[in-house]
Amino acid sequence: MPLENPFQDPLRFDRRAPECAVVIFGATGDLTKRKLMPALYRLAYDRRLAAGFAVLGVSRSPLSDGEFRARMLEAVKQFSDGAGFDEDVWNAFAQGLYYTGGDINDPALYPCLRDKLAEVEQARHTGGNVLFYLSTQPSQYARAALGIGAAGLNKGEGWRRLIVEKPFGHDLASARELSRQLHQVFDEAEVYRIDHYLGKETVQNILAFRFGNGIFEPLWNRRYVNHVQITAAESIGVEGRGGYYQEAGALADMIQNHLLQVMATIAMEPSASFRANSVRDERSKLLRSIHAMTPDEIRGNAVPGQYGPARIGSEDVPGFRQEPGVNPQSPTETYAAVAFCVENWRWAGVPFYVRTGKRLPKRVTEIAIQFNPAPLAIFGGEGGELSPNLLILRIQPEEGISLKFLSKRPGAGMQLRPVSMDFNYGASFGERSPSAYETLLLDAIIGDATLYTRQDMVEASWAVVEPIQNVWRQTKFDFPNYPAGTWGPAAADEMLARRGHAWRKP
Repeated sequence: MPLENPFQDPLRFDRRAPECAVVIFGATGDLTKRKLMPALYRLAYDRRLAAGFAVLGVSRSPLSDGEFRARMLEAVKQFSDGAGFDEDVWNAFAQGLYYTGGDINDPALYPCLRDKLAEVEQARHTGGNVLFYLSTQPSQYARAALGIGAAGLNKGEGWRRLIVEKPFGHDLASARELSRQLHQVFDEAEVYRIDHYLGKETVQNILAFRFGNGIFEPLWNRRYVNHVQITAAESIGVEGRGGYYQEAGALADMIQNHLLQVMATIAMEPSASFRANSVRDERSKLLRSIHAMTPDEIRGNAVPGQYGPARIGSEDVPGFRQEPGVNPQSPTETYAAVAFCVENWRWAGVPFYVRTGKRLPKRVTEIAIQFNPAPLAIFGGEGGELSPNLLILRIQPEEGISLKFLSKRPGAGMQLRPVSMDFNYGASFGERSPSAYETLLLDAIIGDATLYTRQDMVEASWAVVEPIQNVWRQTKFDFPNYPAGTWGPAAADEMLARRGHAWRKP
């Protein structure tokens, strides 16, 4: 049973998982090698997993259990986050790794999977608990779920749960259809839609920061907050994912899921308790409060961009249209900036600027909350000349929080300068933070859905994003409109300047 109030556990991550088997579809894929298996190994290293724990990999490659274990050993050594490798821990963990080869689209796979799970249960005593993880192409989600149901694997002595990776559909209609197909096999309470941003320590800490400190929540509203900026910048390009990316684009790849979930966490109302559904109810309510823009509003409040070739340092960097697998005339955006408005009493009139892009100057994800200026500039100068108070929550690459305010410079005269109070996770706690996938995998095994996305939240996000997609698809843009290595198109700066604001340079 999940904890009634998981956030009362000061470390939260100290909870231990019950006995279970994790079935990973797409077990030889990149996500499994880079994220899932290193996260599961680390949970074993930290003694978070029960003795009766097993992983059953499923993929098309014909592998024995031993060959699968050898591949996963290589992945753990290569992609673990520097926490070290313990031979004894690995040997104990590897005894619970199994493999079944087969095609997800082949109905014959699922009876074989059922037999293999029975073998795993007998060897590992997993209590009949099974967590299915769909680390596959999105087009295979429904096929895998229906195959699980046809073989009767969605029911058993213990609990059964399903983790689905994003994207959850490519528009509102497809998101609803995917949900309908999944619900033929699993109840909504058994479906865990994973968004790894919600597993990051700083995103989780937004809740603690807001609702655990009496001095901030009273300021968290339109009376004191001028505007909010949410930035997710990448310095790299599409890195061999051109084929996928030109079908998705920055708006659907980042804003519809990750960044709107971050925005909902920043702007949600306090929940009555920190039970999973109470927290998710408030995030859902916030997402439904975001104004869905008309086509005319979209043209003034949403800016797409696509990076072009440039020379960065001593390196010639190709534009998006020159990347492998990308159509030379591709109209796909690699940058998106949107000004969202929340229609509720707390946030009415406060713009939330959300931007994301590839080939920007640096890799950084942060939330910057800018407060209103002092009502009277008594220290000289016009009101706008003094730096505003800023609260910055850094999500990556370094996790932490900064508060920027004005202080008097030493010496004669009343000259003010901005200073910072900084909190850094690593320096403050002196211990390693769990990766997002460690947190989220453990939560799913325990049955805590607090950090997972619910179907109504998915639909609310698509209801906001889909009108923007429709306008952009019907508009011919003069791409590329920003060189690689810059902060995006000039139109994004102009969008903020019309409101008297400017993008913060992280």
